[in-house]
Amino acid sequence: MRILTFGEIMLRLKAPGHERFFQSPMLEATFGGGEANVAVSLANYGMDAEFMTVLPDNPIADACVQELRRFGVGTGKIRRGEGRMGIYFLEGGANQLPSKVVYDRSYSAIALAKPGSIDWDKVFDGVDWFHITGITPALSETAMELSLQSVKAAKEKGITVSCDLNFRKKLWNYGKKAPEVMGELAKYVDVAVGNEEDCQKSLGITAAVDVESGKLDTAKYEAISDAVLKAYPNMKLIAITLRESKSADINGWAACLNDREKFYLSRKYEIRDIIDRVGGGDSFAAGLIYGLNNYESKQEALEFAVAASCLKHSIIGDFNRVSVADVEKLKGGDASGRVQR
Repeated sequence: MRILTFGEIMLRLKAPGHERFFQSPMLEATFGGGEANVAVSLANYGMDAEFMTVLPDNPIADACVQELRRFGVGTGKIRRGEGRMGIYFLEGGANQLPSKVVYDRSYSAIALAKPGSIDWDKVFDGVDWFHITGITPALSETAMELSLQSVKAAKEKGITVSCDLNFRKKLWNYGKKAPEVMGELAKYVDVAVGNEEDCQKSLGITAAVDVESGKLDTAKYEAISDAVLKAYPNMKLIAITLRESKSADINGWAACLNDREKFYLSRKYEIRDIIDRVGGGDSFAAGLIYGLNNYESKQEALEFAVAASCLKHSIIGDFNRVSVADVEKLKGGDASGRVQR
């Protein structure tokens, strides 16, 4: 199976450790972005994963491509274009001080790419599964049009489409509202992923769930997922992550899945001493894609996704640097963290 992901990858500049911005006169430079993070995870799991984006033609973008290749991600479909490489700055939170993200991605190469500049028929040649997120259509009106073109072309070719709904309030500023765009894109989605806020703010699906309290009533998530599936009859299933944010360091972590026939609820993990939670949702999406294609039951697929994303909270950087064996060990109940000799 060949999987293609499409979106923006950025230069990630992070303050060291738990420091505030420029508390030390340095920033740690890596790369990251929702769809690229998914491709890296899938490549780490041994799947045939490709990432497509539009990058500028400069040495920073070259280094980014080389980094993706190092993980075994296919980069042959990446295009070069006018514009710049997007950047995001990250300040790691601790205890009651939340993490902070500052975007600097206006006029990036992918935000400037024009509709019609990508031959989707050629791009999708040999592709079985296509993954996109709600971040890409939020970048610009042209990126929104490219995103809609991509899912329509994928469905015309019979490709399975997955979408992480990923609501990003700071990005929707070119005149369109998220539900206006995502409501149309979701019509072409087979597998949706998100959290409770994504369902409400990306799709406009309201439910009696308090997304700000940090406490979760799992009984209400079946109603949310039912409402999404009712609104989008072509959607086969939706998985919703359930995060109890007790502090920046302590989160409860679980997920549920609704495939129209049954409502599944995963094991819950208590994650303490979080190292880096950025990319946690992407690692869940990748784990679910792997699980749905490698396990017979939806329950096992869900448990793999939750275990994979649980482990991501212990890894610095956007990428989830774990193997199937690492995830299987946690999924099987070994959460001791004992030294392996």
